[in-house]
Amino acid sequence: MMRRLALVMLIWPFAVFAQSEAADQARRAMADLETASAALAAADGARDRVKALTQTIQAFEVGLGAMREGLRQAAINEAQLSKKLASRDGEVAQLLGVLQTMGGNPSPTLFLHPQGPVGTARAGMLLAELTPALNSRADALRNDLNEVQMLRTLQADAAMRLQEGLTEVQRARTDLNQAMANRTDLPKRFTEDPVRTAILISTSETLSGFASGLSEMTSDQIDPAPVDFDGQIGSLTLPVQGVILRRANETDAAGVTRPGLILATRPQAIVTSPTAATIRYTGPLLDLGNVVILEPRANTLFVLAGLDVVYGAAGQVIGSGTPIGLMGGGPANRDNALSPNGDGAGMERSETLYIEVRENNVTQDPSDWFRTDKDG
Repeated sequence: MMRRLALVMLIWPFAVFAQSEAADQARRAMADLETASAALAAADGARDRVKALTQTIQAFEVGLGAMREGLRQAAINEAQLSKKLASRDGEVAQLLGVLQTMGGNPSPTLFLHPQGPVGTARAGMLLAELTPALNSRADALRNDLNEVQMLRTLQADAAMRLQEGLTEVQRARTDLNQAMANRTDLPKRFTEDPVRTAILISTSETLSGFASGLSEMTSDQIDPAPVDFDGQIGSLTLPVQGVILRRANETDAAGVTRPGLILATRPQAIVTSPTAATIRYTGPLLDLGNVVILEPRANTLFVLAGLDVVYGAAGQVIGSGTPIGLMGGGPANRDNALSPNGDGAGMERSETLYIEVRENNVTQDPSDWFRTDKDG
């Protein structure tokens, strides 16, 4: 009996450890989604509906991202616990047998030792020392089993809320498209000359050449209001939630080196202006896809390329945080969101936004202008 107890104590690997961080994260994300849902309902009656919808979409993106990560981690933890428990079936049965023997009504001779009363006494002392440890192992096993059950229940409950959130954020994007199309209250600094714009696009071979000709595309230009954002340089918020794929002047796998920053984003992520600016150009350009060029101050340009939908028109003056477009890609679905192969592997962030900063038509390192120390 004592050798059997000692063997169990040596090979039993479970520890008392409750893996609840993923569950807590998912619950917090569910609360965030509830808040975003309430904001979406309130946006219908908001005076500035564009602003309300923009904030709502951003709240959904944060909440859905946290929900995905929380549920994904919960699924991983549940799988790891289940695998660990399955691999220890024999040891579980052995432990349960020992505990059942200890918890029964032993006969008077059950604990008699072959070496007589002294051996029996020693065995009893050892058993008394092992009993709390065995109970601790049993508690650890019980905690693991409860954790598996809790994680499975959480995944089932949260999956429906996740799907509702995905549907609601898609509706918010559709509403934003309509609200932006109906918007007529933005001031204008100049009127775009479409003929000159078309000529410039057709004759420009590089982004630098296009940027240098932007000033010739306008008419009836009004001097911009003086803007001083020197204190913000280095701390500007990135225009979209994303993960940095490549920094300025880093060469990609195809051997292409660009002076800008490349962010990996989720499909249909909202892109906003990092500061008050004049829209200098929107539309397709060169090999960059749909492009928005912002002028936050004279001789400074922010080039944002790779969008699917773009908002606004050249000449309009917009405020910080104004939506300027959406990334491409189809809407996410629940199955993809629950896959353990997600953000960490980059599979879920399938879209890329290119950000270039130009001052006096000379490229600058975007990392000197934007906060890039934290992925979104």
